[in-house]
Amino acid sequence: MSLIVNLRQLENRNLELGGDLPALDLALDLRDDMIRATQPLHYELEVEMLDDSLLIQGRLRLKLECQCVRCLKDFEYELELDPWVLHLPLEPLEDEEAVPIKNDCVDLTPRVREDILLRFPQHPVCNPECGGLKKAKVGKALKTAGKEESKPSAWAELNKLKL
Repeated sequence: MSLIVNLRQLENRNLELGGDLPALDLALDLRDDMIRATQPLHYELEVEMLDDSLLIQGRLRLKLECQCVRCLKDFEYELELDPWVLHLPLEPLEDEEAVPIKNDCVDLTPRVREDILLRFPQHPVCNPECGGLKKAKVGKALKTAGKEESKPSAWAELNKLKL
C-alpha cells in the first residue's frame, strides 16, 4: 500500500487524506541499529490542485523505537512534521523533476519517505542530560603476602645491549 492521490478527484475540489501507512511500505532501509521504525506512519493531509502542480499540506507522525547512544537504554522517539508542506510539479520545469503520473495517480510515498529520513535523529539520546554508561569501580590491586613480585622489564633487557 502506498500514499496515492488520484488527480481526477482533485478536478472539482481539494482532497483530504488521513490514515496510517505501515512502516514496511515506507521502505526506510535503516542501516542504523539504534533506530527502528516498527509502528505505522500517521498522516493527515490536504491535497490541492494548482495550475501544473500539487500543493500538499498537513501533518506526519511516526513513532520510532530508539536506543540511546550514551547509555544504551531503549526509549520511544516521536518524529512529527507539523506543518508539513510539499509542492510537487506535475510537468517538468527548468530545474525541477516532475512527479511521475501513472493512470491519473501520483504516489506521494517517496517524497514522504525522503522528508521523514531527513528528520531522523542523528545520534538518538534518551534525554539531553544523559550521563552515559556508569563507570565500573576499579578495585585495588591485591598484594600477595606482603611481597610484590616484579617481573623484569623488556626495556631493561634492551638497555643492557651495547650498540
